Amino acid sequence: MKKISYSILLVSGLAFGQFFEKGKTFTKQDTLKGSNTEFRNFWDVKKYELSVEPNFQQKSIAGNNKISFEITKDISNPVFQIDLQQPMKADKIEGSFPIANYKQDGDFIWITTHKKLKKGEKYSINITYSGNPVIAKRAPWDGGWIFTTDEKGNPWMSVADEGIGASIWLPTKDIWSDEPDNGIIMKIITPKDLVGVGNGRLISKKTENNKNIFTWEVKNPINAYSIIPNIGKYVNFKDSYTGEKGKLDLDHWVIDYNLEKAKKQFQQVKPMLKAFEYWFGPYPFYEDSYKLVESPHLGMEHQSNIAYGNGYQNGYLGRDLSGTGVGLNWDFIIIHESGHEWFANNITAKDQADMWIHEAFTNYSEVLFTENYMNKKSADIYAQGIQNNIENDVPIIGKYGVRNEGSGDMYAKGASMIHTMRQIINDDAKFREILRGLNKDFYHQTVTTEQVEKYISEKAGFDFTTIFNQYLRTTDVPILEYSQKGAELKYRFVNGVKNLNLPIRFGEYTISPSESWQTLKLKNSNLVEFSKNYYIRYKKI
Repeated sequence: MKKISYSILLVSGLAFGQFFEKGKTFTKQDTLKGSNTEFRNFWDVKKYELSVEPNFQQKSIAGNNKISFEITKDISNPVFQIDLQQPMKADKIEGSFPIANYKQDGDFIWITTHKKLKKGEKYSINITYSGNPVIAKRAPWDGGWIFTTDEKGNPWMSVADEGIGASIWLPTKDIWSDEPDNGIIMKIITPKDLVGVGNGRLISKKTENNKNIFTWEVKNPINAYSIIPNIGKYVNFKDSYTGEKGKLDLDHWVIDYNLEKAKKQFQQVKPMLKAFEYWFGPYPFYEDSYKLVESPHLGMEHQSNIAYGNGYQNGYLGRDLSGTGVGLNWDFIIIHESGHEWFANNITAKDQADMWIHEAFTNYSEVLFTENYMNKKSADIYAQGIQNNIENDVPIIGKYGVRNEGSGDMYAKGASMIHTMRQIINDDAKFREILRGLNKDFYHQTVTTEQVEKYISEKAGFDFTTIFNQYLRTTDVPILEYSQKGAELKYRFVNGVKNLNLPIRFGEYTISPSESWQTLKLKNSNLVEFSKNYYIRYKKI
């Protein structure tokens, strides 16, 4: 292997400071993984063409990835950063341009070229890789490959890598802000008695040297952590849904002995699609189909390849996360992970610190599905119930540029914030237009928190800035202190951000509390009843 001088990192001009958060230290490596560095910001990924062959006995994988890209600005003698985490190894690297040298150092491959590259030029890098990848101890939360067996002892393999990154096994440009615009082609090589299931559509299957080769194609942009091979004793059943863009193919893959269970449980897919197309707009990947794939872990939102491991039961492994009983009427994994097709896969955060964009809206999609599938009252009960899961430990938005997620409150608290905003808008037609507009105007794009905040405020005709600051950037919950004497109501906000703009409706009244006491003359002396649909606390004094 040719060598590359590590001095390029020292003269790069990049500021590799350390950041601290609740005892967490962020290092130079974190910055390289999480930032759009000068080793990444001059080229745009257009397509991945990859192959992967897992070895069940050795718990290893091997394959290659051809990375096609376009130069986005004129640059001389650049250094490319390709991500491939230890202990995976790059065995061979070739380029469609002259490569001066390359070196794998830690979790990165550094490729140099003594050449002037011009904006608009297109090139490719082909990397052959192999090794024993990190094994997940508690997938999908910790990330890594899964080498296990099904109930009949057959090999069952997959990977979950949202947090840790796709480069835990695949050489990629592993940053959320750069998805392959023209999709991927993935070949999954398996023993002759197993099946390989990937993202998108199966475009070919053949047998060579006593092995099966399944080739899958995704035509749309896809986030790297969604690129997932599944290998097992799979069988397939198909269906279709007539949606807003016509016929949507449903293409489900499950372990053979679960076929009948799956046919029954997956009947929830069509009501889910009906609800989400109503609220969010057309399913974003008609070209690539929709499918659920049984997985050896609970579930993940892999684009057009949703991992399903909920045991063919309603709720979340048979229990209701809202604690209200409402969530036992539907399968949590089918609903939640499918909601991510709109928020996470269609609209993707540029930085992991903004992961709330994925999880808050998707957690709220459970409420919206309940409303369509059951009724508004049940949806409100569910929304109120999930407030009990909020911990208010650290802010929802994490540290930028270091692959850092914020609080797990991005789920329940994020959804509760959206439910609160819905009460303020007080116009479900407008609220629906905003959700559909987000998915239309940011279709197949990566976005920032600032873009989403600005969009919602502009479309709602209400400045939500202080509400975003309250719920995304602090751990404080606004408290409405109030007292009532007969027909006189006094009230104020405490524990809110400065100038918190959060009007509250109850009955025929609307109040706009501030930090100062205000008085409202009621029409009668009946005791006021405040709505539980706002994520605020009420304190009668």
